[in-house]
Amino acid sequence: LLDPKKTNLIVDRRSYNRLKHKGIVMKNGDVAILGKGMTLMAVPAYNVTEAYRKIHPKGDGDGYILNLDGFRIYIAGDTELIPEMANLGPIDVAFLPCNRPYTMTLNQLVEAAQIIRPKVLYPYNWNNTSEEAIRKATAKLKMDVRIRYFR
Repeated sequence: LLDPKKTNLIVDRRSYNRLKHKGIVMKNGDVAILGKGMTLMAVPAYNVTEAYRKIHPKGDGDGYILNLDGFRIYIAGDTELIPEMANLGPIDVAFLPCNRPYTMTLNQLVEAAQIIRPKVLYPYNWNNTSEEAIRKATAKLKMDVRIRYFR
């Protein structure tokens, strides 16, 4: 269990406001040093489709790259496929969302995975997309795709 007296909650600006000013705000590009060999970098997460830009506007949300002594984990956040994904650098494990209208379509998920090229891909936040559809769409990716229930 997390001890609320000893745990720092790292959030984006919108979440900070929703949580009544609780947490440590990170904005795109910020890096937090978590300990020896451990950093957390906030990266962009937003919607690009015109009809959905109001849901997750550019600059409001964060994805995160957790670097554990060179082992890099990308948690995309609520985002669609965005150009910044091409510049993330090497990623070992990627958590990519697939939940229209809030995040990526299946095609965007596959394209993002091809751009990022993680060793392991975890699709998440896919409650409006069937597991079978995700398995079919990701079958030709040359990476370890793991589908889990994170609820």
